[in-house]
Amino acid sequence: MRKLLNTLYVTSPNAYLSRDGENVVVTSDKEERFRAPVHNLESIVCFSYPGASPALVGLCCERGVGICYLSPNGRFLARVTGGVSGNVLLRRKQYRVADSADEVCALASSFIAGKILNCRNVLLRFARDHKEKRGAQEVLEAARYLTVYGGRLRQCVSVDAVRGLEGDAAREYYAVFDYLITDPKDQFRFKGRTRRPPLDAMNALLSFFYALLSHDCASALETVGLDPQVGFLHRDRPGRLSLALDLMEELRPYLVDRFVLTIVNNGQVSPSGFLRKESGAVVMDEPTRKTVIAEWQKRKQEEITHPFLEEKISVGLLPYAQALLLARHLRGDLDGYPPFLVR
Repeated sequence: MRKLLNTLYVTSPNAYLSRDGENVVVTSDKEERFRAPVHNLESIVCFSYPGASPALVGLCCERGVGICYLSPNGRFLARVTGGVSGNVLLRRKQYRVADSADEVCALASSFIAGKILNCRNVLLRFARDHKEKRGAQEVLEAARYLTVYGGRLRQCVSVDAVRGLEGDAAREYYAVFDYLITDPKDQFRFKGRTRRPPLDAMNALLSFFYALLSHDCASALETVGLDPQVGFLHRDRPGRLSLALDLMEELRPYLVDRFVLTIVNNGQVSPSGFLRKESGAVVMDEPTRKTVIAEWQKRKQEEITHPFLEEKISVGLLPYAQALLLARHLRGDLDGYPPFLVR
């Protein structure tokens, strides 16, 4: 298993990235704020508009360090990577599978089975740890519904049927998500999933970290030689990282939802750190963004035992581990794709 390197998050809106020899240098207001050797980095996520010098972009592409540009609010803008790597025969197999209705349905079912069962695990953890809290019974009932939806995936004969079940399961899950927010209940409310734009603090956090997870999944897929734009569950669309979106479905509940609930329930973020714009969109201020990114980095360093590989890996390597298993399946080394399931 590969080693988890660092991700550099550049959060200052006026930051500019440049190259100094083998180092990445971050400057703001004409002053150097940070520098790091490029070989210590796995990727760079930039929330600033000034951008990066062509020399630095060339260095990162040469060394396999992806650069992801997001708006200050976490909206995806662009990704810059080096030349296509990996086995061309693997990518050709990926494209052939993407044109096979039966194989697409099987893979889409695996991704969504992982998502539904991991969502159920989030609910069952709450029901187990907070039996006396308001909504515990409703959460437990929703978990039962998710079990039923997970079982129905075996009967799906088309990817559209899989998408329909995923939508039903998501409605059940998000209908009780507000109960999972235990403190402070009066400031952080969840009335439903809103995306573009997020209309409350919880949705702002979820959307922000889903964007970061999407970047990690795309980088992992490119590392193992797959094309992150050619997916099986999500429809092809120019510029859309469909396979990265497929891969992150099963990882959302464990990596993002549980993380966001933890930092909110532990009081690590304050309601005052969120701003409402004239459009109604809710966004994080810069200090809050720095705080949550620091916690995200700590979370990615934690170790777990992968349920299929049965070896200890960093949480941040989960996208890579699943991308590797997907590549093995497409090569014919595995009969099916094993989604990541929390034990």
